[in-house]
Amino acid sequence: MQRPASENDIIRSPMVKYDRDGFREALTGPFTSHSVFFNHDGSIDYPGLRNSIDFVINGGSRTIMLTYGDSLYSILTDQEVADVTKAVVQHTAGRAMVIAAERQWWTGKAVEFTKFAKETGADMIMALPPNWGGSCTTETLVEHYTAVAEHLPLMVVTAAFSGIQGTGLNVLEILRDKLPFLAVKDDICGAFAHKIGLLLYDKCVLVSGGMKENHLNMHPYGCDGYLSTYIIFKPEIARQYWQAIKVNDFKKAVAVIAKYDNPFFSICSSFPGGSDAVIHAAIEVFGIAQRWRRKPYYSLNDQEMEKLTDFFRGLSLF
Repeated sequence: MQRPASENDIIRSPMVKYDRDGFREALTGPFTSHSVFFNHDGSIDYPGLRNSIDFVINGGSRTIMLTYGDSLYSILTDQEVADVTKAVVQHTAGRAMVIAAERQWWTGKAVEFTKFAKETGADMIMALPPNWGGSCTTETLVEHYTAVAEHLPLMVVTAAFSGIQGTGLNVLEILRDKLPFLAVKDDICGAFAHKIGLLLYDKCVLVSGGMKENHLNMHPYGCDGYLSTYIIFKPEIARQYWQAIKVNDFKKAVAVIAKYDNPFFSICSSFPGGSDAVIHAAIEVFGIAQRWRRKPYYSLNDQEMEKLTDFFRGLSLF
C-alpha cells in the first residue's frame, strides 16, 4: 500500500462545526467523491474502502462524499448502499464531513433512507430524485427536496435537471429562499453553471463536479469547491491547483490543468470501460485499493495497467 500522506502533505484545520459556516468550510477546496471498491469476485472491498478514506483525509479532503455515480450505486443493492454509508461514517469517525447519497428513490424511500443516514451519523444528504420521461414538475421536485431536507441538510445535484434546466433553476430559487441551508453540486457545467452561480451567489454553497477546468469556469460565479480526481490517488496535484486559486494565480492554475488534468482525462478515452475504470485502476497503481468493478462493468487488464503506470511515470508522479 502507498504510504499515508506525510506531515508536510496534510492540510491542517480545526474540527469543523457544521453550522452554515462549517458546511461552507468543509466544502471549500478540493474534496473527494468517494468510490466503492470491489474484490475480484465482486464482493465489496471494505479494507480498501477504509484505506482510501484514511488516504484522502490525510491528503487534505475535509469531506467524504458518496454519490450515485462515483460510488457505483448502479451496481449496489439498496442494502449495500446502507451498509457502505454506515461503514464510511464509522471509519471517518468525525475526521471529515460525510455526505450520504440517495439512489434515485421515490420520495417516501428517500426520506426513509435520509432518516437512516442521520441515525448513522452522516452530516448531509445528496438528493437525486428519479425523473423518467419528464415525470417531475417544479412543485413535485420542491416537495421531494423539502421532505428530505427535514432530516438532514440538503445537497442538490444538478444532474437531476438534465433536459429540464429551466425547471431546475426554478426549483433552486425556491429552495434557496425556503431552506435554512442549501448546497448544490453542478454536473451540467457551462452556461447553466453560470446561471446557478448568479442565482445562488453568496447565499448557498456551490461546488463543481470533476475536472479542475469546470471549477475554474465556475470560480468567478461563487464556486466554493470542487470534486477532485487527483486527491483520490495523488493529492499533491489537487493542492497545487488550489494554492494557485487561493492567491488568484490563474496562470498557474491553468498550468496545473494543462500538465496533469487534461492529459489524464485524455488518456482515459484510450482505455475501454470509461474514465471510472481508469480511476479505479489508478487507485491500484498508487497502492490504495483494488481496481476491480462488478460485471458487466469493465476493469483494466494487466497490460492496460502497465500502460497507465507508464503514463503516471511520464508525469513524474512516482
